[in-house]
Amino acid sequence: MTKKKNTTLKELAKELNLSISTVSRALNNHADISIPTQERVKELASKLHYSPNLFAKGFRSHRTHIVGVIVPNISHYFTSTVIKGILDEGEALGYRVIISESKNDESKQSEMLQTMIQFGVDGILMALARKTKSFDSILQVASRIPLVLFDKVSDKIPCTQVVINEEEAAYNAVEHLINTGKTRIAIIKETEQSFNSKKRFQGYLRALKEHNLPIDEKIILSTEDISLSKGRILANILLSLKNRPDAIFAITDSAAIGAIKALNKFKVSIPDEIAVVGFSNSVHSTIISPSLSTVDQPGEKIGRTAVKYLIEEIENPKDDLITKTIEIKTNLIVRDSSYQP
Repeated sequence: MTKKKNTTLKELAKELNLSISTVSRALNNHADISIPTQERVKELASKLHYSPNLFAKGFRSHRTHIVGVIVPNISHYFTSTVIKGILDEGEALGYRVIISESKNDESKQSEMLQTMIQFGVDGILMALARKTKSFDSILQVASRIPLVLFDKVSDKIPCTQVVINEEEAAYNAVEHLINTGKTRIAIIKETEQSFNSKKRFQGYLRALKEHNLPIDEKIILSTEDISLSKGRILANILLSLKNRPDAIFAITDSAAIGAIKALNKFKVSIPDEIAVVGFSNSVHSTIISPSLSTVDQPGEKIGRTAVKYLIEEIENPKDDLITKTIEIKTNLIVRDSSYQP
């Protein structure tokens, strides 16, 4: 069995007795090429299953119309909503998207950046790996092609960054608990000083301070893996305290759902005895019982906005690096885990 090979422009041109440049322009609907010639070229291209080589095309035009996306965890619900926004908006603007996963590993992240450059992408969208400490490889890429960060960002990288107002969103969540009469509010956050965790913790502290509530280190719990199982474990610790909290604010829905599972196991009344609020409005927030009050992170809008800004920078290049932050509004969705009529 002979190996199949791609039909080339040269072969199309030879079959049609036309020049390669004429065939190329006909395929691209160039105004200089007559409609009958365009139709003749396209008919043969379709018959021979011709596909343009995007990389060769990009080499000639210095543009591939491909953008790269690097995320820490592709299976995360919030990330999937961001990617949907990127894919939909990117396609509408005429760009293809390559997606890769850093697995929250800094060396893998650097490797992915180099792979994207080798693929000839016109620009990169990225959410930083959790433990990113060195920014050299990112800065090198940003000096070569447009780079836009979203969700997990850093002020050490001069580029466009699309985020939500993390601190304000957390403040509103904690203030909601205070307004329902809660006075001893625990927090479950990340050990690592990630951008998101830091900002959400700041919002928590500001809400307590502005409402003259004490800050108790015993109910400020941190974990490296902010997951459902860790949420359950940390909620158990809170339940073992002599002076239990009357509310828990978790900086992810996963940890909040873990907390609800622990409270349900020990027959703690939610929200009467202990209320719970999460963050991100994941698909599981309405499945758990009671349903979870949570900050809605509009992932699709973040994705659409990020790719719009990236393509704007690709198509209107500037000599200097652009540093700007675009904040997307969030809102608190109140459900049974904190609702008190």
